Amino acid sequence: MLMNKAMGKRGLTLLTALMAVVLVVSGCGGSGGSGSKKENWVSIEDRYTPDPEKPAWQLDKKEETTELTWYVNADWWNTDFGKDVVTKKIKEDLNINIKFITGDDTKLNTFFAGGDMPDLITTFDSNSPVVQKAATWALPLNDLAEKYDPYFNKVAAQDTLNWFQLKDGKTYGYPNYSNTQEDYDSGNIPAKTAFIIRKDVYEAIGKPAMGTPEEFQAALADIKKQFPALIPLGFNSIGEGTGSLGDVLQDFIGVPLEDENGGFYNRNLDEDYLTWVKAFNTVYRDGAISDDSFADDGTAFEEKVKAGKYATIMLDGTPQQGGNLQSFYSNNKGKEYIAIDGPQSTVGHAPTLNQSGITGWMISFITKENADPAKSIQLFTYLLSEEGQMLMNYGIEGETYQVNADGTVEFLPDVKELQMNNPDTFKKDYRMGEFMFFGHDRHKALSGDAFPDAIKQMQEWGKGKLTPHFILENINPDQGTPEARSLTAINTKWNSTLVSMIRSKDDATFDSLLNDYKKFLDDNNWDKIVEVRNEKMKANKEKLGLK
Repeated sequence: MLMNKAMGKRGLTLLTALMAVVLVVSGCGGSGGSGSKKENWVSIEDRYTPDPEKPAWQLDKKEETTELTWYVNADWWNTDFGKDVVTKKIKEDLNINIKFITGDDTKLNTFFAGGDMPDLITTFDSNSPVVQKAATWALPLNDLAEKYDPYFNKVAAQDTLNWFQLKDGKTYGYPNYSNTQEDYDSGNIPAKTAFIIRKDVYEAIGKPAMGTPEEFQAALADIKKQFPALIPLGFNSIGEGTGSLGDVLQDFIGVPLEDENGGFYNRNLDEDYLTWVKAFNTVYRDGAISDDSFADDGTAFEEKVKAGKYATIMLDGTPQQGGNLQSFYSNNKGKEYIAIDGPQSTVGHAPTLNQSGITGWMISFITKENADPAKSIQLFTYLLSEEGQMLMNYGIEGETYQVNADGTVEFLPDVKELQMNNPDTFKKDYRMGEFMFFGHDRHKALSGDAFPDAIKQMQEWGKGKLTPHFILENINPDQGTPEARSLTAINTKWNSTLVSMIRSKDDATFDSLLNDYKKFLDDNNWDKIVEVRNEKMKANKEKLGLK
């Protein structure tokens, strides 16, 4: 009861939605074992004989076009299929037609509640009951590969399959951008976080150091004075979270991932981090952060990036902003955004920038009611293969890209011209780098054209600053548990507290808000949550062979 009172309306709404997901998924799951829904294991007797050495899409003689419905749990997903270079080629090679449907958790629930499931589902939260109960509604990739396409095991990463293995020993979903330790060690994974500043602004204020809170505040005050039309400091849209001011900033200044005993560490209360939050508060009180920045949604933020409205940005997701940054870069030579060191640890920690980790980002499943699971696992294999990866990143050899004698890849001149000077049309007509259900950075490392020029300096700045966060992945309490409900309330409380702290009118208010948050932890099962996280961190270390 105390928890619910403290959550407020927004938190209660979110909690209700999450509980609905739990109930719906639990309801369709029963015991959680496979077989709880009808499975559509089609016969391929007249189509092909599976061959471990050859992808099944090259063997399948099915003449009829396979119609698939693919639900993506994101309203922003581009639902076009077959109109651009990438999806047109997929359509031709596999003789399929895909109807994409998008939505949010509420729409996802309707599939489970109504029983009319799409053929494929892509979701994002690996800790959600939808993913954890996948055995009740999805087909195991292991069995699909064995029955229809053993070549899948040649293109799927074994470490990733192991990471997503459920208690029955089978793997049901496969993510994109799942980075293993080997991937980190290769150096092929670019950083996606940077503190950036407009080059003209940086030069005009004398390229000052901005590493300490005092230097940071002074530089922003100078920007405000010299560039009154600009917003001195911007950051990713806050929304229901913390934008780039929470864990992103913590990573940027190198807040430890675990405590000195290898257990869970509440990074939100790290003194080094709080020193910087207080610095941001001082900057806000000096008028260098706009109140609009706390209310802007993703679209409003992107428009301001594209127009160069921010003088500096604590930016997470440089590839996602690549088109906007490139647009500003192309139209404003000499004013482009560049990465600089920016805020640094006050106690000497090096940055520990995060990437998508082994859990990846989007997770895709083949449902039990899939119209043609043979064709669907072929699609997974195709997109994970060398051929599919090259298509998704660079298009078609000879038409959109060429391979140089040294093995590097580059776009053909007209394609490069479009990427540089008309990113919106490039995105619409080619869709390279966007249709990334099974994308991976290792193929992007083949070419300087994989990313827009506008973010290359930012990625160069980030070299050597990435640190795997594997031990912190999927450590939240299982949804539906009392600890999970408490954590939802705590996260909501922290998100609003952080914004309020940065907007505090004085130090006393700042400290009062922080103390209120600490008390909220004590009143909402924080110790129990830490216990769960410690157990899951221990399990992660065992799974990864870490000490």
